[in-house]
Amino acid sequence: MNELQVKRYALSRPEAKEDFPFGTEAAVFKVQQKMFGLISHCEWRGGKNVARLNLKCDPHEAQMLRDVFDAVLPGYHMNKTHWNSIMLDGSVPAPEIERMIDRSYGLVVKNLSGSARRAMELRWGRELLFR
Repeated sequence: MNELQVKRYALSRPEAKEDFPFGTEAAVFKVQQKMFGLISHCEWRGGKNVARLNLKCDPHEAQMLRDVFDAVLPGYHMNKTHWNSIMLDGSVPAPEIERMIDRSYGLVVKNLSGSARRAMELRWGRELLFR
């Protein structure tokens, strides 16, 4: 997946918004004003400039993904237990990146206040929010 495909997919999630609180170099994906992803650029292997996608992750799953994919690293400038950075160098399959985006989004929605989460569940259904 490239940066544009990631942005389109992340913003296709219910009530997802794009924000630029750190300037135009880093796009932040939010739901109910809570961040579930961040995309920016960095230098990666051999001086190649690639997009880096930070996503929230269950700590156990975060480590498993790092063990499976060379392009999945502890979250850059994030809590390294709960966030991963995915280098968009083409080595991680698109369906896996989509699954990681869905998982990050779901973790953030699950941790919203009870009333905000229930309202989203009524508007969108649990299946769509927590796929």
